[in-house]
Amino acid sequence: MGLLFFLQLFLVALLSGGAQHTHAWGTEGHYIVCKIAQSLLKENASKAVLDLLPKVAGGELGSVCSWADEIRYVYRWSYFLHFVNTPGVCDYNYSRDCHNPSGEKNMCAVGAISNFTAQLETYGDSSSDKYNLTESLMFLGHIVGDIHQPLHAGFLADLGGNRIRVQWYQELTNLHKVWDEKMIQKAMIDLYANNTDVMRKAIQSNLTEGWLDEILEWETCTKSVAIPDKYAAESVQLACDSAYKGVDQNSKLGDDYHSSRLPVVQKRIAQAGVRLATVLNRIFDKTAREKFSKIAVV
Repeated sequence: MGLLFFLQLFLVALLSGGAQHTHAWGTEGHYIVCKIAQSLLKENASKAVLDLLPKVAGGELGSVCSWADEIRYVYRWSYFLHFVNTPGVCDYNYSRDCHNPSGEKNMCAVGAISNFTAQLETYGDSSSDKYNLTESLMFLGHIVGDIHQPLHAGFLADLGGNRIRVQWYQELTNLHKVWDEKMIQKAMIDLYANNTDVMRKAIQSNLTEGWLDEILEWETCTKSVAIPDKYAAESVQLACDSAYKGVDQNSKLGDDYHSSRLPVVQKRIAQAGVRLATVLNRIFDKTAREKFSKIAVV
């Protein structure tokens, strides 16, 4: 009772704008990821998600998709679940990279996706009583978005770009924040009438147009309900090829950087939405789930 009451109070504050919104695609990007995902859910998954969402969400997964960012100041153990860092190399290795500074394994975004997926697979079973599946759903929705942000799989030495100071147009900030928030916010103002739903519809329209031939590959997963290792490997490669490329301490970033990197941002948001929907559809379709072994981390 106490935990549920606390969760409801916290969500009311979050949805009313009482909390400070920072990190990981920003609230706009996470909202779009979860809106796309919910629109692609099949009947069983849609019903389960509606059943698990807190009442204050109003049936909208997108409205609580940034909850995991806000709660990390209370659930301090969850801080390391939002990212995975590599030791300055452009590849990802689970055994080497997925741990917290104390060396505790699975304490990274990849381990978190595996864990919360496994918890949600107990939905409808007697064993589900041991988990807070509402929180599991909100964590999963958020962290799938996180791992698709390239600098959430960046280098340990610069903390995924947080230690790289840059000038973004006339503003002093850091490279990580440019990818988390600044590029999305500028695109919204310049291209989407400063409206998150307009941006979401534009990105989602490419699922039936520009990216149509790629979606099957995004969804493909032959052995597991989810493949977070793949998401992380893609992100670290994009971090090297796009986010870090041509950027040094105190670099000045403007139109050239924004116009060349924005397509990466838009596509990763779309991939996150499609993959989140795919994972949820598999979790809540027990017939389909039987085709997969439990998540294997490699």
